Amino acid sequence: MEWYLPVIWAGIIGTAVAMYVILDGFDLGIGILFPFTHDEGERDQMMNSVAPFWDGNETWLVLGGGALWVAFPTAYSVIMPALYLPVIGMLLALVFRGVSFEFRWVAKPSHRMWDIAFTGGSIVAAFLQGVILGGLLQGIEVADGQYAGGAFDWLTPFSIFVGLAVVAGYGLLGSTWILMRTTGPVQELARRLAPSFLAAVLGGMAVVSLWTPLFIDRIAERWFTLPNFLFLWPVPVAAALVGYGTLRWLTTGRESLPFIGSIALFLLGYAGLVISTVPYLVPPHLTFWDTAAAPASQIFLLVGTIFLLPLVLGYTAFVYWVFRAKIGPGEGYH
Repeated sequence: MEWYLPVIWAGIIGTAVAMYVILDGFDLGIGILFPFTHDEGERDQMMNSVAPFWDGNETWLVLGGGALWVAFPTAYSVIMPALYLPVIGMLLALVFRGVSFEFRWVAKPSHRMWDIAFTGGSIVAAFLQGVILGGLLQGIEVADGQYAGGAFDWLTPFSIFVGLAVVAGYGLLGSTWILMRTTGPVQELARRLAPSFLAAVLGGMAVVSLWTPLFIDRIAERWFTLPNFLFLWPVPVAAALVGYGTLRWLTTGRESLPFIGSIALFLLGYAGLVISTVPYLVPPHLTFWDTAAAPASQIFLLVGTIFLLPLVLGYTAFVYWVFRAKIGPGEGYH
């Protein structure tokens, strides 16, 4: 087997996951912020700020899931049974969120049910994404290339904590997005909420950074043995500095820099998780190469992806450029 093909596909999936977390994270964050205001105009303004983007953002989830299925079928066949319940719950929550996003506008003035569905779908989807991440980090039981655990092995205090941390993280992305893309009372609301979400995210990152090496030996060995430690210590230090910088930007009235800082914080956290698990795709048993499809299949699919990925990136950049203006009270994109 060509050793480089699974590495390329792992990079594609990793990129898709990072793009999804960042791009869909801030519009899930809008739903997480909904309970903090009951003013209909403010909620309209919050939803209008993501209206041109939210459905396109989920393209990256489809790409990541599809790539896992076709490039690493063994990993897919193990991960899905292990995390079937939270994955299905997440997808249903995203459906509720998507339907409520569209129906809320046409149901006015009787749209309270859709507000609840939008908020609930966003919070549940964010929480279960964190649960899925926690379930992967803590490891999946595998025997003879198949899932060997129970239906609820993913449900642990660690996975629940990671789920709550992801909710806080998406709340941070949502609040800093609103700070950057809106004006008026909604912007001030976001400025008030963002420091609390930032504190929760930094606290969550610190707890996970301590929890994982204390209870998972392979992660402790990866981070705290020599010479690894000499190369890896800048990652948590950079995360702390970015967190401090983001707080400073929030308190000094900056509008765009807090969102950029939030993205950087997510990417550093993501880098830390990748460092903790590579080269395992199904920790702690199956690597990229153990779970990869036949080389011919990977090459065939890679040819299509080479043409598809630039189109998706170009479309994403174009849409964000066209709809780059701020949204004021009572305004929307037309």
